[in-house]
Amino acid sequence: MTIVDELQATIKQMVQPGKGILAADESLPTIAKRFAPINVESTEENRRAWRALLFTAPGIEEYISGVIEFEETLGQTADDGTPLPEVLARRGIVPGVKVDKGKGPLAFSPGDLITYGLDGLAERLQHYKKQGARFAKWREVYPISDHNPTPLAITANAEMLARYAAVCQEQGIVPIVEPEVLMDGDHRLSRCAEVTEAVQKEIFHALYRHHVMLEYIILKPNMVLPGKDHPIKAKPREVAEATMQVFRRTVPVAVPSINFLSGGLSPEDATLYLNALNAEFPDAPWLLSFSFGRALQQPVLKAWRGKSENVPAAQQALLKRAKLNGAAQRGYYTPAMEKSE
Repeated sequence: MTIVDELQATIKQMVQPGKGILAADESLPTIAKRFAPINVESTEENRRAWRALLFTAPGIEEYISGVIEFEETLGQTADDGTPLPEVLARRGIVPGVKVDKGKGPLAFSPGDLITYGLDGLAERLQHYKKQGARFAKWREVYPISDHNPTPLAITANAEMLARYAAVCQEQGIVPIVEPEVLMDGDHRLSRCAEVTEAVQKEIFHALYRHHVMLEYIILKPNMVLPGKDHPIKAKPREVAEATMQVFRRTVPVAVPSINFLSGGLSPEDATLYLNALNAEFPDAPWLLSFSFGRALQQPVLKAWRGKSENVPAAQQALLKRAKLNGAAQRGYYTPAMEKSE
């Protein structure tokens, strides 16, 4: 099998109508933050039990086509000793892995950030592939202020994403390209649209420069939204129209799927906005789907609370949110379904 054959097979399995991606790739500090409100200590065993709960939830393969895992997860097992990536693969769900090493300040660009982790990436990917990973994820973040992101930040972050994507494809790994324009702040929807458009344009210029095959990537961007401190909440149709305008201007039709991140939205709002995109634009040239972390996991954590007797209820909570987002991907979700499910 050639590298292109590998990439094609992975994309075919991941890009399916009614299905999306579960982001379960929280770093150690982030998963500790998720566990804190339910009074669960972030030990290796608790993290293993949590991930096993997610990956073995009955029925999720109907709505989840891929799972982004943290590096630690690739070496962990389910309760019966089966490696967690194998648990997913047996169910037809593609295992993937977060490969960036976190973010820090961009030199000489106050307020802007850059992501680390390119050194040794090819060798790490080879190791992850042996552990079962078939796709990877790398996130760059763009805070919005009066001065940020600067042109330097937009260019530097695009270059990092493109270099990462090229290394992935060279190893037969599908790259998820994640540029997240952050919701933090009180900016208007129009400001988010302006920044997102500039970010996406620069990313695709960089991907071309690095000979990345667009047919074999998945884009994981933010939706176009006002800042979370903005006094007026955007309506789903406004979000859908602004988001689609930006992506029509910037994303080539060769890209098979745009899997939106939830970025701090409530589970219900993330589903509502995804549904609006698909209901308003059923003929979009890409699959418009989800790659949600908190928006899928939050209700599951509340149901679980670290107790083994709560596992069935927690798994039902995950299946419910996965099913609702599957409906939103097809454009027929309604808020009434929250109760009926």
